[in-house]
Amino acid sequence: MAEGAVDGAVDAVIVLGAALSEPGVPGPALRRRLAHGVTVWKRRNAAFLVVSGGIVGPPPAEAEVMRVLAMEQGVPSERIVVEDQARNTFENAVYSGRICRDRGWRRLALITDAHHMRRALFVFRRLDLPAVGDPVPGRCGMSRLEWYGACLQEFGLLVNSARLFMIGRHKPIVDAVWHP
Repeated sequence: MAEGAVDGAVDAVIVLGAALSEPGVPGPALRRRLAHGVTVWKRRNAAFLVVSGGIVGPPPAEAEVMRVLAMEQGVPSERIVVEDQARNTFENAVYSGRICRDRGWRRLALITDAHHMRRALFVFRRLDLPAVGDPVPGRCGMSRLEWYGACLQEFGLLVNSARLFMIGRHKPIVDAVWHP
């Protein structure tokens, strides 16, 4: 089990989207995140699987592609919640947070690649969302050099996210914060 991984049942597993290879075709990151998310959904006896990702390139939305993959992997459609507006990590937290708040979910497992997890958790927690990370294990098929490059890039993006919060850049959609 990954460090910080959720123990016991959760209300929802939230899988963050990733690029499509071409319209309607999941890319490798999206496939591995969704596969790991379904595994965690089963292992943690989660009530719901939230797939989060909007239209970043040509349609369809990443979440819609993940919904189809999740059903192919045995998740009943009534257990899948589609969040198809988010175009980045901050919006994943905002729009997924609204869903979680509206449904009263308090135990959340967040799924993304390991190199992305620190920033994703920072954003979710900054919006007061009670998420615990359960990252895709390993280097996700990357060479050691690619992995270090991805980690370095994510560190820069984490610093930028902190800066945006600090200067109040995210205030227009601050209603996403958790209100128990």
